[in-house]
Amino acid sequence: MHDFMPELTCVGCGPGDPELLTVKAVNAIKNADVIMCPTSKEGKPSIALSVVSSLIDKDKNPEIVNLVFPMTKDKDILENTWQKNSQIIAESVFSGKKVVYLTVGDPYLYSTWIYLHREISVKHPDINITVIPGIVSMFTFASKIGISLAEGAEKMAVIPSCYDLSKVKEIAKNCDTMVFLKDGRYFDQVINLLREAGFSKDSIFAIGQDLDTDKEIVKKLTLGQVTEDTITSKYFSIMVVKRV
Repeated sequence: MHDFMPELTCVGCGPGDPELLTVKAVNAIKNADVIMCPTSKEGKPSIALSVVSSLIDKDKNPEIVNLVFPMTKDKDILENTWQKNSQIIAESVFSGKKVVYLTVGDPYLYSTWIYLHREISVKHPDINITVIPGIVSMFTFASKIGISLAEGAEKMAVIPSCYDLSKVKEIAKNCDTMVFLKDGRYFDQVINLLREAGFSKDSIFAIGQDLDTDKEIVKKLTLGQVTEDTITSKYFSIMVVKRV
């Protein structure tokens, strides 16, 4: 038995601008003894950590732990990764430290936290978990390009990087706004599909990459104006297409 309440806080770090974190998120980061953050490979800097680095209390000098989540679709590798990383987090929590886990965007939208939470909840139900939401990229992107993602009775779909194009076409037929997240390498395949699904050449088309960084690129035009040069091939990208 533990004579203390083991606690873990997950912080949504938003789209990349540290000023877009909530006050609650900043307080959790400043009070942390240990900051855990995801990265895709050993030795690669964590994007989530880079967002909040200016907010970390240097006097408190928290321990920084990078947890590797390899970019793979191999189910066995993924499950082993979730088990291993959730155990690392749990052991740190049970040592009596204030542990914060960081994730880009919001913890419950296409994030590593979802899988960690499942593991920890099942294997360590005595850990008290607090989740602090974060602004997701589609909302900061909408604010940059000045369009509504949905209004009135309009329907919106959010599509991640790993998708079946035939399913996307069916969804597109029934939606007013399509938001494509994460993987710009697939975007060129989507343009013709949207046209076939009834998005006219006058539809609003917007694309962005590396939001809230010094490499940010944001473009807004119509679907009819899109050329091969318009499409990004960057992984961290977003594309929004809206009927008019």
